[in-house]
Amino acid sequence: MPTTDQRPPPEHFLSLIRQQQRGRLKIYLGFAAGVGKTYEMLQEGHRLKKRGVDVVIGIVETHGRAETAAMVGELEQVPRRKLEFHGVTLEEMDLDSLLLRRPSVALVDELAHTNAPGSRFAKRYQDVEELLQAGINVISTLNIQHLESLYDLVERAVGVKVKERVPDYILGMADQLVNVDVSAEDLRERLQQGKIYPTERIPTALNNFFTQANLTRLREMALEEIAHRLDRRRIDQEGGSRLGGSERVMVCLSSGSPSAEQLLRRAARLADRLGAPWYAVYIQTPREELHRIDAATQRRISNTLTLTQQMGGTPMTFKGSDVVSTAAAFAQEYGITHVIIGRTQQPWYQRWLGKSVLDGLVAALPKVDVIVVGSR
Repeated sequence: MPTTDQRPPPEHFLSLIRQQQRGRLKIYLGFAAGVGKTYEMLQEGHRLKKRGVDVVIGIVETHGRAETAAMVGELEQVPRRKLEFHGVTLEEMDLDSLLLRRPSVALVDELAHTNAPGSRFAKRYQDVEELLQAGINVISTLNIQHLESLYDLVERAVGVKVKERVPDYILGMADQLVNVDVSAEDLRERLQQGKIYPTERIPTALNNFFTQANLTRLREMALEEIAHRLDRRRIDQEGGSRLGGSERVMVCLSSGSPSAEQLLRRAARLADRLGAPWYAVYIQTPREELHRIDAATQRRISNTLTLTQQMGGTPMTFKGSDVVSTAAAFAQEYGITHVIIGRTQQPWYQRWLGKSVLDGLVAALPKVDVIVVGSR
């Protein structure tokens, strides 16, 4: 199991709980199934209970793992809510019952989980936000590959499209982050011993997701993310300012961009590393007025701007007949230092007829770093 020699004692979390009315959030962060996140969360639940804290299990997913199931022990569990969907009975965390029970601390496993149809919220992290707003403290678990801004990096690194994702701001809300870490070798050994998946799934897992290379890369991502978050928190607590405090990031969007989400993730990651605000700017040209574009395009634009907010950016829409001059005017007014743009989709013969948006921005913004992101 993960070592705990450098982790803050339970008393530290207790002190955070008492500081204000809004609930506090603690996340056990790992890089793959089986590293021990849920086990650690339950272990802390028992430690808090021994100190007289009112702890209940909102929901825990044991996945048939004997060690994890045994760790539940005598911790109180709020009965799950049963939902019928296409003739199948599904079980989810009963948010209303948990709010009514109002414990001091709720243990809520698998933050990125998608709730069954009929639930109040589509995602479990939204349930957690509701609990925090109600003043209930939450301890939860998350794997690094479920972080929204890492989607493209994870796909390139391990060849997996992660469907269940959590907006980056959720990780930023955490008052405590604990890295649950084991070596890739040890995790593969645990898998081979049947401690993660049933026997019939082991060969496939070892040869696909749980390869040495995949686990090593994911582990590196988790360690890097934890180090970055802790460093930011340390600087904030010391009242210092981060280098590059005057940085501003802008991502240029178009209605036809096939890689808008990829551009947003790149902007969010860059802005986070710079400690800078970032803006997603969509420029609506006359040919893109609402009565001239189809419903699918309108929906895609709306979804992109909504995703911007979920990832901590500011969506902006402007009307202009010329994309370059409108984008350049915004960049100059807002003091933008980094512009992110997708690689042009224009046919070669159209590019011969005049400058591309990229060429125009580079010429109009000589002091700004322009980053071109290629499609996957």
